[in-house]
Amino acid sequence: MNLMTVDGYHARIEYDQETNQFRGEILGLTGGADFYGSNPEQLRLEFKKSLDVFLEICKEQNIEPRRDYSGRFNLRISPDLHEKLAMTAEAQGKSLNALVQEALQRSVTA
Repeated sequence: MNLMTVDGYHARIEYDQETNQFRGEILGLTGGADFYGSNPEQLRLEFKKSLDVFLEICKEQNIEPRRDYSGRFNLRISPDLHEKLAMTAEAQGKSLNALVQEALQRSVTA
């Protein structure tokens, strides 16, 4: 995954063949903000500009810029996988929630 971080905000970076530029999309916002650049330095500068504009608009309109996350989400998996996870958690003396949370934490820190 190609991520860029500016001022604690993260953006996904992809190459856009049509424009022959890199496109960034700022993640975790209550609205949309994107930016383009031909090289990493320009991309970072445009990220900062786009973020500043977005934050200024949020301030003017009294809107929280970051999306709120409750810490809960639904996950649909096969009954077979559900059973295997439940058995693994029980064998390790953990709740299913704890087992899954640990696995998810490992996937974002790897």
